[in-house]
Amino acid sequence: MPEVQDSKREPGKRHFITEKIVKQPLTRKEMVKRAMLFLLAAAILGGVAGVSFAVSLPFVSGRLKETAPTEPRISIPKDEPTETTAESEPAVRETEEESQGETQAALESESIEKAVRKAMGNYRYTVEDLKALFSSLRQQVQAASKGIVVVHSVQQEVDWFDNPVETTGLYSGVIIAATAQELLILTPEEAVQQADSIKVTFADGVEVNGRMKQKDTLSGMAIVSVNIEDVGTDTLKEAKPLVLGNSYLVREGDLIVAIGSPAGIVRSVDYGFVSYIMKNVQMVDQVNRILYARISADTERGTFLVNTSGELIGWVMKPEGDGENEEMAMAMGISDYKGILENLTNGLAAPCFGIEGQEVPDTMTSQGLPRGIYVLNSVTDRPAYDAGIQNGDIITHVDGRKIITMKDFQNTVDDLECGRLIHVMVQRNGRDQYAELEFQVTVGAR
Repeated sequence: MPEVQDSKREPGKRHFITEKIVKQPLTRKEMVKRAMLFLLAAAILGGVAGVSFAVSLPFVSGRLKETAPTEPRISIPKDEPTETTAESEPAVRETEEESQGETQAALESESIEKAVRKAMGNYRYTVEDLKALFSSLRQQVQAASKGIVVVHSVQQEVDWFDNPVETTGLYSGVIIAATAQELLILTPEEAVQQADSIKVTFADGVEVNGRMKQKDTLSGMAIVSVNIEDVGTDTLKEAKPLVLGNSYLVREGDLIVAIGSPAGIVRSVDYGFVSYIMKNVQMVDQVNRILYARISADTERGTFLVNTSGELIGWVMKPEGDGENEEMAMAMGISDYKGILENLTNGLAAPCFGIEGQEVPDTMTSQGLPRGIYVLNSVTDRPAYDAGIQNGDIITHVDGRKIITMKDFQNTVDDLECGRLIHVMVQRNGRDQYAELEFQVTVGAR
């Protein structure tokens, strides 16, 4: 092999020619062939992965469902309005013997009732009887008061010299529900409105952290949640949720108890009687019953009403106008609010349609008015108003449901989802007749 001449080689050493083997560039045909092989391999691997995923998915999903805890949804059954003046039609009697038997039973019942009234009228009550009566009532109040908590609204501020200052507002709250993870407390919205942090103190003095779960700006109420793990076992045994009563059963003259902050101090108590019940009061998306009672109340700190069985039947609202009936407490009945309350306790914003209305009575439908909900007020800047629904329109269908009564409308709105677009059918009065119009309404939040 010939020696390579190199000016820089060292004496006595030999250098050889080095060769580098360079592959020939791929032809166009070979490149296409390799690309096809790559795609085929990718397709095969993808298919294998897909089959493996499909086969393993049911097993993995089943295992996840078994191990992953799911928070149960709180359900609050709604009450049906009852009217003592509206007597139902008597059932048709099949035989004359049954009719005579019922008449005889009614006479016997009336006779017994007269005898009892006469005996009670002749009985002379003593102070001991009065003490026994109030002792029984006091026991109910003490049991209900264990479900009352103090909600501390803590705000972090600074003074003129930039020194940190902590201000605390005290509000009353009532435990209305419990799950395996949390206790849920109904309290005035002011307790959470501007709070940087929330503290909750139970009847036995135990204090834990709380958080605002949801609120309703229209009613001025909110739900505060407390982690069940932060509350001791002894406290949980005593802090039982109050039973949600049926405010439709409340009548004028009923004895009620105010708990919470009726005297302006949390955990104060007062007794009173229902003086008047105003029915069919128009509110946004609702027709409510308002209870009037001559009883102490503090609407800012929270005053809740319970019946003599210790059941929660409502809470005191802020009076409307210029303080009319200042001596009377005005309370929202809880039965009209249970649909909204169910959403709030589950952490969902309560849906809002945005009208005040009343159902068209039969006397008006006989004169040509369509059956449905007559819009008395399409509230400004609310969903119905923004969609173009006007005062005087008659709503006949909401989200595909036929609407006849205000109860139909309220139940339908309670089931809507905030932010969803729904179709609403209305009848609008024209020159000669009502014309059917369709609107698209985006459901808002209260």
